Amino acid sequence: MSCQAWPEPIVRVQSLAESGLSSIPSRYIRPHSQRPSNTTSFPTPKPFQTDHHHGHDQKTSDHDHDHDHVNIPVIDLKHVFSEDPILREQVFGQVDQACREWGFFQVVNHGVSHELMKSSRELWREFFNQPLEMKEEYANSPTTYEGYGSRLGVQKGATLDWSDYFFLHYMPPSLRNQAKWPAFPESLRKVIAEYGEGVVKLGGRILKMMSINLGLKEDFLLNAFGGESEVGACLRVNFYPKCPQPDLTFGLSPHSDPGGMTILLPDDFVSGLQVRRGDEWITVKPVPNAFIINIGDQIQVLALSRFVKTSNPFY
Repeated sequence: MSCQAWPEPIVRVQSLAESGLSSIPSRYIRPHSQRPSNTTSFPTPKPFQTDHHHGHDQKTSDHDHDHDHVNIPVIDLKHVFSEDPILREQVFGQVDQACREWGFFQVVNHGVSHELMKSSRELWREFFNQPLEMKEEYANSPTTYEGYGSRLGVQKGATLDWSDYFFLHYMPPSLRNQAKWPAFPESLRKVIAEYGEGVVKLGGRILKMMSINLGLKEDFLLNAFGGESEVGACLRVNFYPKCPQPDLTFGLSPHSDPGGMTILLPDDFVSGLQVRRGDEWITVKPVPNAFIINIGDQIQVLALSRFVKTSNPFY
């Protein structure tokens, strides 16, 4: 099978959802053993909470006894560059503990503009609400996956996820091709560039903290991924249409992230991100204006397994 083309005609999940169907096609139905199930929520360890974040959770599960608790560590980065060594060491210690015990954490006061985060969400939502023929101008292929897509992998007859996405390369500059970035809405390309720059800088700061916590030179991990000017960075925007049978499928199948680190901007209107800790799937409750940090396979290897590697679905 050539990797230049998809093995079957591509069906857009958003189009299926908007067609008014009452049951999902069999291609999206998971075996009984793989279907979504009730999950457990654990309170966040106290060192990672601040009063500023209490009471913002919008959703709770039957297992939650205290809705003021979020489920993964929340770390305030405002003292990362503090001249006070005690405050700085506290932040580094919180990041280290989160990496070792969770492999997942949220960060606030991260340096990326809240307005830029809001604009990015709104403009991408506007893109996915464009007519299908306009989005199809950016349809991707298995060659690079860049563009508008609805599946990963080329296995014929594979069970599919209930989601569409847009994928693009941001770094290094040699792989950046703005012709593949959506030209509509009109300001989206500008926002992609600004958002990408801010998130790459945030990633660099977190990599430096991880390096120092591992007893390495502060630029060790960043250099391992190409250095400041050549580090690899991709953007993937997932769109999860309403599903008539959400108990039968996933928006995104359980997986571990193969790269170094994922910096996730959650949507205010979509819940369902879960992380696995031990034998439990834990539903993440995003804190307003926070990014969710996920340690990927490559950093777990470079850290000689001192950091926890987690797997996560989004449905």
